[in-house]
Amino acid sequence: MLDTIYEWVKNIAFYLVVMTAVLEVLPGNEYQKYIRFFTGLVLILLVITPLLQMTGMIGQFQGHYQSRQQELQQEIERQSEYFESADAFDFLPEEYVNRNENTSESAEKDSVREIRVEEFRVEEDKE
Repeated sequence: MLDTIYEWVKNIAFYLVVMTAVLEVLPGNEYQKYIRFFTGLVLILLVITPLLQMTGMIGQFQGHYQSRQQELQQEIERQSEYFESADAFDFLPEEYVNRNENTSESAEKDSVREIRVEEFRVEEDKE
């Protein structure tokens, strides 16, 4: 029991030292409030961890986290399959797709002219 309390206090002290070092290294004050907010949330988690372990709720939190992580992984896989099978024209508005089709048809009509190469020679320059 004393070892657990010692480990808990050691973790909190180490976290506070690291948090203070990070806040001192930041070049400006514009992000300091966000860093303080985030580090405050982590500190709250560090403080209540022993209570969660004694009540057995830490297992419930881990279970919820893992199930949510699996749901997100499945959603990512579905989205990646969709984008792999999707055509680039699916993302364009109709007016652009129709305009591209019309311009390609008119380009084919305009390209009736034919260029023919009758002779091609390469000569060496003799100087």
